[in-house]
Amino acid sequence: MQAPRKPRTSKEDHRDGFKARYESVESAEYGYIVVALPILSMMTALASLKMETPTTPTDNNGVPGSETQPSKRRRKKSVVWEHFTIETVGAGCTRACCNQCKRSFAYITGSKMAGTSHLKRHISLGICPVSRQKNQMTPYTPASKTDVPKRRYTRAHASFSFDQDRCSYEIAKMIIMHDYPLHIVEQPGFINFVRSLQPQFNMVSINTIQDECVAIYHRQKQCLLNLIAGCPGRISLTVDLWTSNQNLGYVFLTGHFVDSDWNSYSQILNVIMVPSPDSGDTFSQAILTCLSDWHVEGRLFTITLDQSLSNETIIGNLKGLLSVKNPHMLNSQLLIRNCYARVLGRLAQDTLGGLTEIIMKVRESVKFVKTSEIHEEKFVQLKQQLQVPSTKTLLLDDHTRWDTTYHMLVSSCEMREVFACLDTYDSDYKIIISLEEWSQIETVCTYVKYLFDAANLVADPAYPTANVFFPIISQIQVELMQAAMSEDSLVSSLIRPLYEKFDRYWENCCLVLAIAVIMDPRYKKQFVDFTFSKIYGDNAETWIKLVDDGLHELFMEYMMQMLSLPGTVMEEGNEDIIKSDPPEAAEASHEEATDGISEFDLYLSDITGVSTVAADSVFNTEIKRMDSYRTSLGASNLEALICAKDWLRHGPFPEPEPQPLEVSNDVVKMDF
Repeated sequence: MQAPRKPRTSKEDHRDGFKARYESVESAEYGYIVVALPILSMMTALASLKMETPTTPTDNNGVPGSETQPSKRRRKKSVVWEHFTIETVGAGCTRACCNQCKRSFAYITGSKMAGTSHLKRHISLGICPVSRQKNQMTPYTPASKTDVPKRRYTRAHASFSFDQDRCSYEIAKMIIMHDYPLHIVEQPGFINFVRSLQPQFNMVSINTIQDECVAIYHRQKQCLLNLIAGCPGRISLTVDLWTSNQNLGYVFLTGHFVDSDWNSYSQILNVIMVPSPDSGDTFSQAILTCLSDWHVEGRLFTITLDQSLSNETIIGNLKGLLSVKNPHMLNSQLLIRNCYARVLGRLAQDTLGGLTEIIMKVRESVKFVKTSEIHEEKFVQLKQQLQVPSTKTLLLDDHTRWDTTYHMLVSSCEMREVFACLDTYDSDYKIIISLEEWSQIETVCTYVKYLFDAANLVADPAYPTANVFFPIISQIQVELMQAAMSEDSLVSSLIRPLYEKFDRYWENCCLVLAIAVIMDPRYKKQFVDFTFSKIYGDNAETWIKLVDDGLHELFMEYMMQMLSLPGTVMEEGNEDIIKSDPPEAAEASHEEATDGISEFDLYLSDITGVSTVAADSVFNTEIKRMDSYRTSLGASNLEALICAKDWLRHGPFPEPEPQPLEVSNDVVKMDF
């Protein structure tokens, strides 16, 4: 009896299929069969190996997966798998689960692989809450390498040479630029921070960093000295006074000048501590010290004072000083008694102060809206229903800046209709502002806007020259004069006090500003004549003559200056100009000059400072006061820190020739 045949395996069927395919080839193709037989053997071996070795996917921990994958994946080498486990969530979809917070992340979806970058960020950036909590409870150790995944690559760093002196210089510069206290170099937090950045750096002492700051001051001062010495024109000074809790005064002297390349500068030259700010001789001595310190005794052009310094004793002493040190100051007519920005600020505050009760209502209304999200939402809804076209945003003002009060009133005035109906829409709103009160606010804002626009002129860090002020100030004078004489009793009553105060400032500075604008090629003398005729009417000729005489006197001074220069040759007939020609001859002389610096080039290079405050303090309402830390410093160290900060912000100046530095040995006194 014949034994039963063994069932055929799939491997044998696969092999016989290949044989049958090739045995059916005709004899004409015998050569091809000879070549194909070795290939057949190799394919048969590969097929049997593949069929006899089943593949089962395993997860990161070596446990077989729930489904069979078509191919075996390579072993995972990324360090993130020390913190994550792969989980299969569906057909063709696996996710990476954090071992600590159990949050899952995309890993493989179909044929797309998400990679491991987002998994690294979850651990290394502290996004994992469990890992972050552990790190907060465990002190940081630089040698710890288990909490943060390793990178399998290194970055190429440029060659770096550590320089102890350069680091000390940068710390001193940082202290100057940002008003940090000198004792920051002894604060543990700062020391640890610097050591974490550069362990090789040896932290300097207070005395060392003080010497470094003073050395920076001396280097910058020498650069500025060279710059001023090379300027062809004169220098104008503005004088400001700061106070302190110790009843000490600090006089800030700022110089305004133009260099030979027509670049304008406004730099703090000196900060002088005065024990008695009310003394009449205090400011004269401070100005003398400044002129001597910067070698500009004979080059002073104008002086502008803060209004708080403009008492008769101080003015009399300064006039006497100028008549001796600089007799060519138009008989002290170029002494400006009031700071432009301070005058505008005081006028704005006085005008707004006349409506204190009404402004308080507006402020409370704005506060009601802005301090509650529910109230603000209702306000916006009501505004939309009433279709109020205003695009301004309600802002609560800052009592230390008068411009914020102006902006608050302007925006509120545009939304008066919304405030008028707000009590019916929001029952919590109880403030009532009448139509007459809104009318007063609108009138005041119309004229305070002139002051605001004029103050913005000096709020620009690029300090403007005096020629740009005359058109703006004269316009304010005309508008206020017309409003004060208005037939509308409401307008005239509100604006007349403002006009009377501004008129005093105008009479004090109009001569200087008129001469400056005549020197501007964009204007003519006829512009000044026309403006004076609008302001003074039939009396305009008196003021026009005052400007003509001042212009002629200045021309004569600069002509004499040119004649005193070596090598100056007067052309035939020019002697008559000196004797009798009117000021218009100055313009002709300026146009005819073709070589070198003409006499009016010299005048144009002079700049008049009309404001004593810094650009960032134009709208401030508070008196400048020196803080307790600065008052604890020595006078020379305080001056070095303040001046160096101003020079570094507006520098760099041309570098001078190397010279030995004299470092101050003053001891720093600090109160902790």
